[in-house]
Amino acid sequence: MDPRRLQLLLTLSRLGSMRAVADAHHLTTSTVSQQLAALAREAKVTLIEPDGRRVRLTPAGRRLADHAVTILAALDSARLDLDPHAEPAGTLRVGGFATGIRVSLLPVVPELTARYPGIDVVVSEYEPVEAFRLLVDDDLDLALTYDYNLAPAALSPVLEAVPLWKIPWGLGVPQQGAPEVGGQADISAYAGQPWIVNSRNSADEVALRTLAALAGFTPRISHQIDSLDLVEDLIVGGYGVGLLPLGRPTMAGVTVLDLADPSVVLTTYAVTRRGRADWPPLRAVLERLRPPSGPLPTRDWLRPFPGSYPG
Repeated sequence: MDPRRLQLLLTLSRLGSMRAVADAHHLTTSTVSQQLAALAREAKVTLIEPDGRRVRLTPAGRRLADHAVTILAALDSARLDLDPHAEPAGTLRVGGFATGIRVSLLPVVPELTARYPGIDVVVSEYEPVEAFRLLVDDDLDLALTYDYNLAPAALSPVLEAVPLWKIPWGLGVPQQGAPEVGGQADISAYAGQPWIVNSRNSADEVALRTLAALAGFTPRISHQIDSLDLVEDLIVGGYGVGLLPLGRPTMAGVTVLDLADPSVVLTTYAVTRRGRADWPPLRAVLERLRPPSGPLPTRDWLRPFPGSYPG
């Protein structure tokens, strides 16, 4: 089977429209239709069927699209294996959340580019959902993402993720009237408070709603904020409470209480397309992004960086 036709089928499974496939691959709709018809003849099965004015994959078409993920990844890997020891060179497109870039990527870039001057690292800031979409569309080579244990991210089958490091989160509340620092939070005591969540990613809201459901209440989401510093301003002003990383220095008037049963833990990941990790520039970066040999410090690791949500 022609891998170019398999790629068109895979794109159709994702976009659901012949026109969208044609636009994505800079082809005419007629050409896409002809190529998929040829693929159907090669496979000796019907791959698409009418669905009103559109088309949809048949069950056989969906199965072949699933196989296409593995086949195309294997072909990518095979191409890279032809010269696995090549000097790393080329533009490496990295996207991710701000803290992940600061903590995991930027410290390794000077040594990397000094050793391999042919590598050009281009960095963009994205939330995980944005980064996943760009990886699937092959518009990024590496994404630094995160999720919470109570809100795990769902990866496309064309992607693979390697965990990097973890940090626990707690409940940020006004210091006045809060339990002593180090005490565990009784989240139900704040059931009637307005709650603050991230404006650019829904993962912390999912984690919060899970915590609240286990405690027997539904949180009233009043504020959606991208900056942790602004979250703290709202907490100090009495405008609400929200999840904050434990160990991060906070402004006066804010206390971060431990959460347990369940706890909330943020995990960061290096995410790539399947079959791409051996591309020399990407491999050179991934080797330097390995998890630290010892435990990640839980205090002051964010101190040099202005506060922002993990995104």
